[in-house]
Amino acid sequence: MVRNLGAQNSIFNQYVSEIRDAVIQQDSLRFRFNMERMGMVFAYEISRQLEYENREVVTSLGVAEVPVLKHSPVLATILRAGLPLHKGLLNVFDRSENAFVSAYRKHSKDGRFEIQVEYVSCPDLTNRVLILADPMLATGASLVLSYKALLAKGKPSHTHIVTLIASTQGLDYIKRYLPVEDVTLWLGAIDDELTAQAYIVPGLGDAGDLAFGSKI
Repeated sequence: MVRNLGAQNSIFNQYVSEIRDAVIQQDSLRFRFNMERMGMVFAYEISRQLEYENREVVTSLGVAEVPVLKHSPVLATILRAGLPLHKGLLNVFDRSENAFVSAYRKHSKDGRFEIQVEYVSCPDLTNRVLILADPMLATGASLVLSYKALLAKGKPSHTHIVTLIASTQGLDYIKRYLPVEDVTLWLGAIDDELTAQAYIVPGLGDAGDLAFGSKI
């Protein structure tokens, strides 16, 4: 299932406009903060899909019955670009355990690249809800490899994938290689074009560089 939050009018699209804006992007603090705020919006929307149980809460005047989360999801992100988005999710699901995947593009001299996963830190995922954050869904290859790497830590009961901007090509790849019945994809926007270097157009550029500075 694909849920595009940007398809509806809400303050969420203000954040989308700012992370795309080349002038506002020059302020890396604001760029990270906007990613974090979007993560919090995604978390709220995902929370409506989770299981709850009633709990009695003792107030100073009596007892109130309140529905609370039955189990906190596990929050995972792909380093390094996903960290601000992950922080927004963690602000909401503040009791969650966390997982981290180190994946990168290994470029060759002919301009091609392949995705390599170097490191995974993760709790047991067996029968748990997993939320996997990756801000840009370009080709979809790194996300699929990261998801499969996480499966070595147990099979989740359901996975919610959170991404700010996706390409139509990346969406098609995800639908082809991930179990659609076990995955919900949450998006901020969908762009049609993907360059030969696998950058989304209009996209926003390199989310990791914009958040944390350029790399060599």
